[in-house]
Amino acid sequence: MTASSPTSSSLPGNLPDWLALLESRHAEIEIDLGLARVAAVKQALALSFSCPVIMVAGTNGKGSTCAMAESVLLRAGYRVGLYIKPHFLDFNERARINGASVADDLLIASFNAVEAARGEIDLTYFEFTTLAILHLLAHAGLDVAILEVGLGGRLDAVNVIDADVAIVTSIDIDHTAYLGDTREQIGFEKAGIFRAGKAAICSDPVPPASLIAHAEAIGADLWLLGRDFNYSGDKQQWNYGGRGQRRNSLAYPSLRGANQLLNASAVLAALEVLRLELPVGAQEVRTGLATVDLAGRFQVLPGQPVIVLDVAHNPHAAAALAQNLGNMGFFRYTYAVFGCMQDKDIAGIVRAMKGQIDHWCLSTLASPRAADTEQLRQIVEQAGTMPGAAADSSVTTFETVADAYANAVKRATDSDRIVVFGSFLTVAAVMAARAGK
Repeated sequence: MTASSPTSSSLPGNLPDWLALLESRHAEIEIDLGLARVAAVKQALALSFSCPVIMVAGTNGKGSTCAMAESVLLRAGYRVGLYIKPHFLDFNERARINGASVADDLLIASFNAVEAARGEIDLTYFEFTTLAILHLLAHAGLDVAILEVGLGGRLDAVNVIDADVAIVTSIDIDHTAYLGDTREQIGFEKAGIFRAGKAAICSDPVPPASLIAHAEAIGADLWLLGRDFNYSGDKQQWNYGGRGQRRNSLAYPSLRGANQLLNASAVLAALEVLRLELPVGAQEVRTGLATVDLAGRFQVLPGQPVIVLDVAHNPHAAAALAQNLGNMGFFRYTYAVFGCMQDKDIAGIVRAMKGQIDHWCLSTLASPRAADTEQLRQIVEQAGTMPGAAADSSVTTFETVADAYANAVKRATDSDRIVVFGSFLTVAAVMAARAGK
């Protein structure tokens, strides 16, 4: 299938119109894995990076890892470009230069460049916008680029770029229709971002054999947690040890959660690999980790009742969320604002939250892939995940996430908490409601 490029005079003049055009072009196929189309347009754009590239894939922890790398490198005084996704409120959030979202005009210029280069090649929304942001970052005079993979690795559009350092975070079951339904199959797909002779870092404590085998088969320089790098610590501080570098007395990352030291260790391993090109001092590491900020990843909002935003959308992430909630101390009741995609392991997500939720406020999401509220209700009720007596627990459905959130806020007292999770779209809808959008 091909789509002809319109003339330059008919191209949109603003970012909302551009995004609407891209959404309309390939609406029947949201995900179309493969690198042939993207590689052809990349060649037409003469797209390449003149700075080191760090690429991050994984089931969970990608965004946190990217954000920590960005924060530390910014503290070291480097000009840092970041591609991260998806966005919550504004598309511009996907592309950052020196910690700030890029302006509309820069995105529009890169959209125009991709449109001119693609000719008759049809690109999905993700492929087109990925190429545009890569084009933008490649021309931004960066010292380092950090790129988050979208789905999988091997066939993801971001993988059209050769990374100098590739990081694979956790590996678990998700996106089974595209990546397979075992950790071995998914591990192979994630390992597709590795390159011969380049550092390939895996921070999963139990990496699939398929990932190790692929790295060895292509001659990548594989760094494994527990073999090539590790961490240790106590309640006050932690330490990193690599092949030839130690960093001691580090501040814990400001990102909350039980798995953040795995992600931080991978970042420090990447910095060890790049220490000659991008030297970073001890104080810059400490400050960078202590000040990193990333929306929607066990984000605890100030005020009462306590509100927790977390994009957990698979059982592995939900289990981490449940552990983090359990470490927060006593709350009378916990209200969940929950919406999820129907192609996710919803029952597994709900089971992972067993004992943590008293009142479920369920909603559908603004996506054709969203699970409907009756499906969610049946799963929650069948799972029997509510810890209290019948009078102290409930399952209620709502037409929108905003309505579900408003109900939770109305019912919760200062001694309760509200946790918003299940999808990026769930968290984004609550962010929009809070911002009055």
